[in-house]
Amino acid sequence: MLDTLLYNAAVSLPEGVVTDSSIVLSKGLIDTVNATAFGAGESFDCTGLMLMPGFIDVHIHGAIGIDVNSADSEGLLKIAEFLTTKGVTAWMPTLVPDSDDNYARTISNIDRLMEMQQDKPIAQAVGVHYEGVYANEKMCGALRPEYFKKFSGGESIGLPRLERGIHMTTFAPEVEGGIGLIKELKRQRWVASIGHTKADVETLNNAFKAGARHLTHFYNAMTGMHHRDVGVAGWGLTNPDVTFDIIADGIHVDPRMLEFACRTKGADNVSLISDAVAPTGLADGEFEVWGEKITVENGRTQNERGSIAGSVITMLDAVKGMLSIGFSRSEVSRMASLNPAKLLGVQSERGSIEVGKRADIVALDSNGDVKLAVIAGKVAFDGR
Repeated sequence: MLDTLLYNAAVSLPEGVVTDSSIVLSKGLIDTVNATAFGAGESFDCTGLMLMPGFIDVHIHGAIGIDVNSADSEGLLKIAEFLTTKGVTAWMPTLVPDSDDNYARTISNIDRLMEMQQDKPIAQAVGVHYEGVYANEKMCGALRPEYFKKFSGGESIGLPRLERGIHMTTFAPEVEGGIGLIKELKRQRWVASIGHTKADVETLNNAFKAGARHLTHFYNAMTGMHHRDVGVAGWGLTNPDVTFDIIADGIHVDPRMLEFACRTKGADNVSLISDAVAPTGLADGEFEVWGEKITVENGRTQNERGSIAGSVITMLDAVKGMLSIGFSRSEVSRMASLNPAKLLGVQSERGSIEVGKRADIVALDSNGDVKLAVIAGKVAFDGR
């Protein structure tokens, strides 16, 4: 593979943004930052563009009319191709509660996707996220409680596993056997995230001791803060060792509360997610998702029970939203890339523009639109 040069760019590095910089990509990796010399290969003039590490979406249910729970491998590939145009270079296909048979079918299709995507310049599926299999029925949101599972404490997790990749699940620690579930998740090296929960502080502290240190879609599907009852949200904000992800669409969370939570927790402890559902990338209308009708109007989803049913944003929209309320490009870069990589345990190879890491890079113009996306050193999208 010939080297690639990206030059005349502003670059978001872990230590901050540098201007008029150049990057050399070689053999799928970042070879040189602030390059002064360049061998044979392609070169791209990035004048007026900001280079950021590719976005990593750890919570996404679908897009362009395709739902992860019902998609075949070709459908998943189409989602990946769409995400590439929005600056996403890695993603975790996310399942809502479903039948065991459908879990097995979908896991097989994700395995197939992970074979098909090799050497393709598209957003790479790096694992699977099971959302809400063990959840509190009173905090189910748009999830289907008829498929919730119970954990007695003695058995294994019992969810189909990928042949390779990262396994993550969102659960409520107050469910029967919840603390034992966390211990088993950690034993099997799952990413354990708390969500869809009404847990009290004692239970949350026990969950923390057992190894659960992250909260899913902060504020949503959890108890809020009160000055005499901190709730799950207050516990997350006041425990310095807890991280969270959050949906920055301006609908799930008011922008003022979004900024408050992220400023309070700090940019190093927040991950952006899309929580996107199948209608993402399509016009407003009515859709069939997870066995019920979902309406999308002015960017807001609603199911027949009156609950918000996921979002219709991409990680790019989340990035734009955070920039619009005053977060710096360096801060947003960490929230969209490095912190999700840390959550998944892949920060040594993904999530920031540093020598030796994968050459997963997105170039944004002054409006925040994607003009160039590079995945493992290959140009995946060129919209200049």
